[in-house]
Amino acid sequence: MFVKIHLTALIIGLIQGVTLAQATLEGIVRQDQKPVEFASVAIKGTAFGTTADSTGTFRLTGLPVGKHTVLISAVGYKPYQQNVSLTAHQATTVNANLEEVAGQLEEVVVTGTMKEVSKLASPVPVDIITQKFLYKNPVPSIFEALTYVNGVRPQLNCNICNTGDIHINGLEGPYTMVLLDGTPIVSGLSTVYGLVGIPNSLIERIEIVKGPASTLYGSEAVGGLINIITKNVNKAPAFSADVFSSNWRDMNVDLGFKFSAGAKVSSLLGVNYFNYQNPIDNNGDGFTDLTLQHRISVFNKWSVQRPENRQASLAVRYFYEDRWGGQMNWTPAERGGNRVYGESIYTKRLEAVGLYQLPTTEKLTFQYSLNSHDQNSFYGTTSYQATQRIAFGQLLWDKQLGQHSLLTGLPVRYTYYDDNTAATFLEGRGNQPERIFLPGFFVQDEITSGSHKLLLGARYDYNSRHGNIFTPRLAYKYSLNQTDALRFNVGRGYRVVNLFTEEHAALTGARQVIVKNALKPEQSWNANVNFVKKIVTGNSFVGLDASLFYTRFSNRILPDYDTNPNQIIYDNLRGYAESKGISLNLDVNLYAPLKIVAGGTLMDNVQVKDGVRIRPILTERFMGTWAVTYDFVRAGLTLDYTGNVYGPMRLPLLSESDPRAAYSPVWSLQNIQFTKKLGTRTELYGGVKNLLNFRPPANSIARAHDPFDKNVEFDAAGQVVATPDNPYRLTFDPSYVYAPNQGIRGFLGFRYRVQ
Repeated sequence: MFVKIHLTALIIGLIQGVTLAQATLEGIVRQDQKPVEFASVAIKGTAFGTTADSTGTFRLTGLPVGKHTVLISAVGYKPYQQNVSLTAHQATTVNANLEEVAGQLEEVVVTGTMKEVSKLASPVPVDIITQKFLYKNPVPSIFEALTYVNGVRPQLNCNICNTGDIHINGLEGPYTMVLLDGTPIVSGLSTVYGLVGIPNSLIERIEIVKGPASTLYGSEAVGGLINIITKNVNKAPAFSADVFSSNWRDMNVDLGFKFSAGAKVSSLLGVNYFNYQNPIDNNGDGFTDLTLQHRISVFNKWSVQRPENRQASLAVRYFYEDRWGGQMNWTPAERGGNRVYGESIYTKRLEAVGLYQLPTTEKLTFQYSLNSHDQNSFYGTTSYQATQRIAFGQLLWDKQLGQHSLLTGLPVRYTYYDDNTAATFLEGRGNQPERIFLPGFFVQDEITSGSHKLLLGARYDYNSRHGNIFTPRLAYKYSLNQTDALRFNVGRGYRVVNLFTEEHAALTGARQVIVKNALKPEQSWNANVNFVKKIVTGNSFVGLDASLFYTRFSNRILPDYDTNPNQIIYDNLRGYAESKGISLNLDVNLYAPLKIVAGGTLMDNVQVKDGVRIRPILTERFMGTWAVTYDFVRAGLTLDYTGNVYGPMRLPLLSESDPRAAYSPVWSLQNIQFTKKLGTRTELYGGVKNLLNFRPPANSIARAHDPFDKNVEFDAAGQVVATPDNPYRLTFDPSYVYAPNQGIRGFLGFRYRVQ
């Protein structure tokens, strides 16, 4: 009994001692003597935490005594930590001075205004895709990496050759301009080949602008911009390697090297090699599920150190690809023949992009790009032999006058295009290569007054074929506080069309191409409202980015698959087309090693003719993307779960009795990856792609057993006649495609870097 009484008293005393032995932590969080609002303060290894107030002051009570580590973090600043000894006798004070970093709020962007500004300060909303994001789901090209970016969708345009383009907010690839280090790779083939073959290890970031930017960048910049920013030569690693393969026996190799040619000249060399030579037909239609490819791309960037930090750089890229898809028994000997169907494409492309800042007191910069594209291809028996040469240059004058930041440009572009199609053939005159001269002038004034920023811009172009083109622009940004902003943008866009460089369906040979009239340039008006907010809660912050967008087109050029299922009829729309919607991006960073990036877009794309609203083919009503990352810090292991989901799309049918579905189902591609750090230089990664094993239906290719329509009967009007062999009145057609045909697969790779 005596022992029990003393034991009880001891336990009560210990409890009272623990209860009484509580400590207090207080202090102020500053940056250069200025308070940091709403900084997160936490005690490492415990659930104790708080948020500093608007003066940077914080106070934590009821803490356990002893030695602890205080962690302080805030958006836009480096994490701060300090070891302290907490006692029960008096409050412990921690006064932290945080260091700013180029974090999410201060990321530098150049695409929206052609000037290097922080993302938060830019009056034009810009999405940033970092190299880390590209590594969450390794792919052999930027084209595929954009699959997991909200509002952006790589669209395959052919079941057989697997070429495609980039849709931004539901607008097709020809409406998207591709830039390399801020300079346009002006070409209708850019969204197909400009996004393939640049080593991912040499990419610093990708900037995406959704909405027209024709005022600064001219034709093609109607739907948006994709700007690939390569690494600064001086900051790039000395050597990097990224190699991976899957159980489909494909192989992708990215290599990067840095070297010097003297004290002031540095160079960055990147090589991308991709090889896939394993024909697979899992759906049993007799055709390859994935196009066989053999591709090499060599990228070389030079940078010169000049007095007063003036810029001078030149990047050159050579790209070669041999790809084919078709019937499983196709061989190169069948190329162009009518016995075994195949689509074979040989592509050679050379690009040069550079800039030179003139040695003058004024900030004058000359940007230029050259590209040469040769394509030797056969789609069954249809030959497409094309040559395209484009030279582009512009002189920029950047001037600051008080609150006015002025940018003036004199761009000029020359395009040469020749092929073996009707695009360059004139009756009675024979083959007539296309030569277009396009000089222009633009001016932009960015006015800053306190928390308000107004951008006014206008551009004039003279197209030697279409005449005068004028494109104005207005952007307004209001900074609500240090982290939140409201933006409004409105502008006009235009596009000059070349069907045969932009519309793969025009080349397949499966349908006859009809161009009814001389096509006029497309024109559009776009408006969007963007709201950005950062919410700091305890040890984490949440970023919200919401946008409303609307685009109205006149002279819209759309392929008509419906009037005659055996034809593709191209003409300017006698009416209008519009694209509208809303998008929301969510970025969650927790003090715990969990990060979530997710987004969704609701959109409505229609074309209106004679009061009738028609939804274009291959446009979804909604899409969503996500990337969830969890770091197992002690194990040096990272888990990435990425995915997307798409709503139904209207698909091109061949007749009223076509048995294939008129709309695609809701579909999703999901992936999981584990990354293990092995020291400071090496990473080993592996995982599974397409976890749900989603594939489009096996009958996506109509009459795959008769690719040359040898057993199809036509009447006098050219319409297909129903027969016992062809009761649904179909012809061979590979354009019924909305998703990749590659199912579930495992992958394994490694990265190695020498800094």
